[in-house]
Amino acid sequence: QVQLVESGGGLVQAGGSLRLSCAASGRIVGLYTMAWFRQAPGKEREFVAAIRSPSSTYYADSVKGRFTISRDNAKNTVYLQMNSLKPEDTAVYYCAARPPAGYSPLISEYNYWGQGTQVTVSL
Repeated sequence: QVQLVESGGGLVQAGGSLRLSCAASGRIVGLYTMAWFRQAPGKEREFVAAIRSPSSTYYADSVKGRFTISRDNAKNTVYLQMNSLKPEDTAVYYCAARPPAGYSPLISEYNYWGQGTQVTVSL
């Protein structure tokens, strides 16, 4: 059973940065498509970024140029570096994993999910 544990969320002022981490059980980070989603209060969960082997990355338009997804296969960990944060980035951020396949931004395509970490961006 794959387990994903997110960390690194918190409160930050607009314009600031945070780095989220997602630690995975089992050696899946280098094999699976790994992604970040987020869900703001009263809104649906949405795709943020994904990474798949060997090194392809994908981003939602709303975060392109500000967020960077990366991974450390040796540590079985995926990261989301978030810069130039805006109040509209406030949400619970979830890590997700999908067995080896093509990239997908669809929630239904991901089999494994973490519990989420809160990111709050203040003015």
